[in-house]
Amino acid sequence: MNVSKIAFSLFFLFVCGVSNAQDDLLNELDSVSTGKKEIEIAAFKGLQVCTMQSTKLAAKGEWYFLVAHRFGDLTDGLENFFGLDNALTKIGGLYGVTDGLTFGFSRHTLNKNYELTAKYRLASQEVKGFPVTIVGYNTMDINSQLSKDEFPELKGSNRLAFSTQLLVSRKFSNSFSLELNPIYIHKNLYEPLFEEKDNFLLGVGGRYKLTKRISLNMEYAARLNARETSLYHNPATVGIDFETGGHVFQLLFSNSQAMNDVSYFTNANGITEGKGIYFGFNLYRVF
Repeated sequence: MNVSKIAFSLFFLFVCGVSNAQDDLLNELDSVSTGKKEIEIAAFKGLQVCTMQSTKLAAKGEWYFLVAHRFGDLTDGLENFFGLDNALTKIGGLYGVTDGLTFGFSRHTLNKNYELTAKYRLASQEVKGFPVTIVGYNTMDINSQLSKDEFPELKGSNRLAFSTQLLVSRKFSNSFSLELNPIYIHKNLYEPLFEEKDNFLLGVGGRYKLTKRISLNMEYAARLNARETSLYHNPATVGIDFETGGHVFQLLFSNSQAMNDVSYFTNANGITEGKGIYFGFNLYRVF
């Protein structure tokens, strides 16, 4: 698949960049430095690349208020006003417990889903030193829409789904950053004909700075163990970041209308025969 080749080409580029940075570090081992390590900052300005998480965290004591929309299929035209009649909404908040730990909570229109998140920094990219930033990210979904009318033997645990992600980013220059994201997703309730209970993906995301306050962002995730009978597709999104003082505003086009990580990565249902293009936005406000 051409898109998969692109993803793995980016992976190769990323690895080569990290390798070169490590060579530079080894060349400097014979020198002595008494100063503090200088941390590379702002690989990504937003907390998300597009829908996928970036390696940015909230600072200690910061509250973020989040509102996101994904409208219906843009290709339906005036029939549903280019998707505006069929919007899904996400609303939530994030809190920086420390500079390296952020907790989040959100509620989604899709499946009346509640999502709990934890994001934690494991390592930081250094200007002259460690070549990448590494961040762990975990989510737990609670599907509150499920009912015993539809599933008579429904258990509380059937409502749960989880994701574990390892975000690894490198800021190559002031204009360009790249991120790799190995992803594991587990669903307690799933569609056995079309998907696996345990899902493995490799995500790739990038940011290119166009102006002082505007950047172009892209992301793609390859499903590594998808069933041949799957109705779903590898998720892909392109977007533009606008920095406007106290918040980052993101405009997006995606092949997935879902915004919770579990559904976004495993249940993207477009693009098929030119259909299934979803426009939306993310808006973060920091306090």
